[in-house]
Amino acid sequence: QVQLVESGGGLVQAGGSLRLSCAASGSIFGINVMYWYRQAPGKQRELVASITIFGNTNYADSVKGRFTISRDNAKNTVYLQMNSLKPEDTAVYYCNAPRGADNYWGQGTQVTVSS
Repeated sequence: QVQLVESGGGLVQAGGSLRLSCAASGSIFGINVMYWYRQAPGKQRELVASITIFGNTNYADSVKGRFTISRDNAKNTVYLQMNSLKPEDTAVYYCNAPRGADNYWGQGTQVTVSS
């Protein structure tokens, strides 16, 4: 089993920044890619960013240039630095770690961006 715990969400004004963290614990061997997703009210969950164990990253077009995903393998933690936040970034942000047939999710952290 793998446990994922997100933190760092909150209320911020447009143009502000937040840093989300996702701490992984348990049997994390074999988890090579970790993801950040988000889900806004009434919308489907969407992929925001991903990072491999080697540090290769990918981003949704909507966040490129504003968000940065990183990881600290020694701390088993993945981060999402979010800059120049917009009201449309308002959502619950989830950390995800797939491994084989298993797919682990955190409980989510709310990010609210006011205009």
